[in-house]
Amino acid sequence: MSFVYNADPERGREWERLFALHAPDMAFHHWPDYGNPLDVRYLGTWAPIEDLERFSNLEVIFSLGAGVDQFDLDALPRHVPLVRMQEPGIVATMQEYVAMAVLGLHRDLLRYITQQRERVWKTWRVRPAAQRCVGILGLGQLGAAVAQHLLGLGFNCRGWSRTARELPGVECYAGEAALGQFLAGSDILVCLLPLTDHTRGILDARLFAQLPRGASLINVGRGAHLVDRDLLSALDSGQLSGAVLDVFAPEPPPADHPLWHHPRVLLTPHVASMTQPESAVMMLLDNIARHQANREMVGIVDRKRGY
Repeated sequence: MSFVYNADPERGREWERLFALHAPDMAFHHWPDYGNPLDVRYLGTWAPIEDLERFSNLEVIFSLGAGVDQFDLDALPRHVPLVRMQEPGIVATMQEYVAMAVLGLHRDLLRYITQQRERVWKTWRVRPAAQRCVGILGLGQLGAAVAQHLLGLGFNCRGWSRTARELPGVECYAGEAALGQFLAGSDILVCLLPLTDHTRGILDARLFAQLPRGASLINVGRGAHLVDRDLLSALDSGQLSGAVLDVFAPEPPPADHPLWHHPRVLLTPHVASMTQPESAVMMLLDNIARHQANREMVGIVDRKRGY
């Protein structure tokens, strides 16, 4: 019985060490060295792998990230469950990143960076966090954790999801009919939606027009959520005052893309959240133990919903 790892090689060496410590009876392989394909029971991968039929005894595919939109769900073997990563490291790093981005936008960091480059010494009014409302699109595991973290920093929080949710201290909205009301009160909008056919291109001119004038955007969902040209138009018109973007389509953006040098945009290279080997390995091994004991695994993807 073996496990095949297909992701960052440096972190993969940490995974191998942790497997040897906590699961010494399971052979560990780094892709593309997968050993005897008949021995492969579990596959952990960030990117899709072609010709999975070679692994005729494969039992579970683990996504090594929180999202699964990189996979063609129809192309995966129907009898093999796909499990997305749900581990504390992803949650904690996402909370950190969104807090950094929200505070940066709240305290006019992009303006001050531009002023420094231009040798301009000018102050902007400081407003209490309680006077700023952060709206979170998507109230899954990450969205809910981010909302609770921002509440601790003193921000008002509201959240939107397709189905009704209840979170302490968070004003929750659900369904298409409530989206406009949710957007109208969101000074800083954070996108943490899964990427599906319903959410592709959701961050567009129509959505931006429903935000308060001068609102700002943080996209830590997927690049395909955003219509780039609509964001640029909203920034240039003043409808949006700034944006922090961690995800793009494609990644990285083309060298001549105007987002690279826009003064009111901060780009980061898809680093908002990152699995931490110690907690990720323990989470994955717990799911393997659940699977072997015929218990439900944590994070099984509903292929009809796409997440």
